Amino acid sequence: MNEEIKAVADRLAGLREIMEVSVEEAAEVCGISVEQYKTYETGTVDIPVGILQSMSKKYGIDLGTLISGNEPHMHSYCLTKKDKGLSVDRRSDYDYQALSTGFQNRKADPFIVQISPEKTKEIHFNSHPGHEFEYMIEGSMKLVVDGKELIVEEGDSVYFDATKKHGMQALNGKKAKFLAIII
Repeated sequence: MNEEIKAVADRLAGLREIMEVSVEEAAEVCGISVEQYKTYETGTVDIPVGILQSMSKKYGIDLGTLISGNEPHMHSYCLTKKDKGLSVDRRSDYDYQALSTGFQNRKADPFIVQISPEKTKEIHFNSHPGHEFEYMIEGSMKLVVDGKELIVEEGDSVYFDATKKHGMQALNGKKAKFLAIII
């Protein structure tokens, strides 16, 4: 079992218990079944960032705190140097780097995400409350949103309803790097 995933799951369960929230209520907040929510708290499966964001927004805890266990301290600005964002090992097929975990009371959560053709041969779908914006920095990918296939190339951007099932696949045998903002 990945120790980071287990630690995040423990923080998620701890948040729910401290806030005296039932599993049923937490599942409803996340827009998923009770059974799926329970699997996330076991720490045996990856927890999508959108699920963590739903809980953090609803119960007033910083997303970065759920992910890393560290509290943000900045309130005027938060500078993240190139390649120095918090590495978020959330899913085996995506490499996330959180860009604003030091800033308090964020309205959105930006990430640099990298996907490779080897890890995204099969598209894994996800959904979560809110919206998502993606800007392709390098490479290209197939983005599937609610069954619609979109080709996103360097310089392209897409904004979508993240409650719709979505997943990505790197194209042309090369990694894809994009800015993802979860709102």
